[in-house]
Amino acid sequence: MNEQKIEEIYNMIVEYYNKFLKVQNVKLPNLKIKGKYTKDALTLIYLAQDYPNTKTISKSELTRFIQQYYPDVNDVQQARHLGAQKGWYIGSGTRNDNISTLNPGDYKLISLEVAYPGFTGQKRIENVTGDFWEDLKRAYNYRCATCGSKEGEPNYNWPETITKLQKGHMDPNKPLEEGNIIPQCEKCNRADRNYWVYDSKGRVVKIANAKVIDNCSLDIQKQIYERLAKKFKTKNKKSDQD
Repeated sequence: MNEQKIEEIYNMIVEYYNKFLKVQNVKLPNLKIKGKYTKDALTLIYLAQDYPNTKTISKSELTRFIQQYYPDVNDVQQARHLGAQKGWYIGSGTRNDNISTLNPGDYKLISLEVAYPGFTGQKRIENVTGDFWEDLKRAYNYRCATCGSKEGEPNYNWPETITKLQKGHMDPNKPLEEGNIIPQCEKCNRADRNYWVYDSKGRVVKIANAKVIDNCSLDIQKQIYERLAKKFKTKNKKSDQD
């Protein structure tokens, strides 16, 4: 792929982004930084070839393309990060996106008009600073609210990792601001995937993203279905009577 083709596809992506995805808070990668193509932009461009008739791309194929510009790269993670973290609707066979044609290690750009399902567009870290964050960590004795690992010490569940506390959403559907933050270690914060609502003690109290149901057993899914069917059937009856 030559430079002209790269810029042509990127400009196409920008057009779709400005028309559909910007208002959904999807993050557009820079084409270049200091005159060098960014990995995020190259990944998105490679996946967007022939849009909307995009093809399934293997991780090894994507890595070989990125290596033309970053020879030392051995494990390309950009496709996964562009999806769940930055909002681009990129299907991943490894991430279990319920796209039957994708095998583990495969990626496919699904849409340039719709954001990745469940993407909230909220900044997850660093928009709360100063004494508040230190005071909050102190109130939790510098421990993760979820697993209890202490900052600066080995993680309880991953003892080879030194704990570093991050600002985690209590409710990922609300802004990351005072009153909606608990300290979580990197492992707990990363594993959350915006699926859960926590209380101030780090306990799961609600589902934040309906997609979590896809990971449940069929028996649990059936119980959820029956429970909701009964609930909404009752509501519909009341509405009809009114």
